[in-house]
Amino acid sequence: MRYEGTVYRPPSEAGSLIIQLTIGCARNTCTFCAMYKDKNFRIRPLEDVVEDLQMAREYYSRIKVKRVFLADGDALIVKTADLLYILGKVKELFPECERISMYGAPKDILGKTPEELKTLKEAGLDMVYMGIESGDDEVLKFVKKGATQAEMIEAGKKIKDAGMILSVTLISGLGGRKYLKEHAINSAKVITEIKPEYVGFLTLLVEEGTPMYDQLKNGEIELLKPQEVLEEMKLFVSNVDSEGTVFRANHASNYIPLGGTFNRDKESLLAQITEAEKRNTFKSDYFRAL
Repeated sequence: MRYEGTVYRPPSEAGSLIIQLTIGCARNTCTFCAMYKDKNFRIRPLEDVVEDLQMAREYYSRIKVKRVFLADGDALIVKTADLLYILGKVKELFPECERISMYGAPKDILGKTPEELKTLKEAGLDMVYMGIESGDDEVLKFVKKGATQAEMIEAGKKIKDAGMILSVTLISGLGGRKYLKEHAINSAKVITEIKPEYVGFLTLLVEEGTPMYDQLKNGEIELLKPQEVLEEMKLFVSNVDSEGTVFRANHASNYIPLGGTFNRDKESLLAQITEAEKRNTFKSDYFRAL
């Protein structure tokens, strides 16, 4: 396999075969994001992707490849006919593969018809990861996400309607102190509307070199203290109604680890947050950045 630049993948794809279908991110405008900055976006020639799949099959000739993740960001932007061709090659070379997944930006999902998405599902695309980041329009505009709350909801529902598994991410503290309540409550609204199979929370870490780093220096955003992050999380959990959604906030960036299933574990999650507020002991920023 040949990889270009830093390769990013969801935590749950740690054991997957990763194949770069695209290089970089098609938009790359989010002010908080430091990913893909060393790459100019492009879609790889299909023959190069197939060569990588063949190389991987040879390398893993005695190992069963159960999962394949098609990177980089915005892999769903690729034309449907080309995606179908690559999905077919994955199935041909790795008949033992049980799951194929990729990132899907909201605009890329909306750019596909319901029929196209259903065809991709039938061809083997089982799971899509979508970065929501926030359900609040003001926060989405501030961080230049390039999608609105309504578009997030529509995109998420399209993936669900196509029969695919949907995993979404949100970022604690993304709205700063100014939008703490709006970020929490409107993010809960989006999850309630979509009801994804999985929702994962990261906690904002501002990296040097990102536009948000400059915004922070210029006083355009005030970062939340750990106690305020818990306040925001408590608001989110209290307002969400998404029966059966698996909830995880156990990323390295989180001040405390949380996990459960909505709505069954809401009271338990709220109790854990309250207990953490009382202890007032949190993971250091050094360890959060690892």
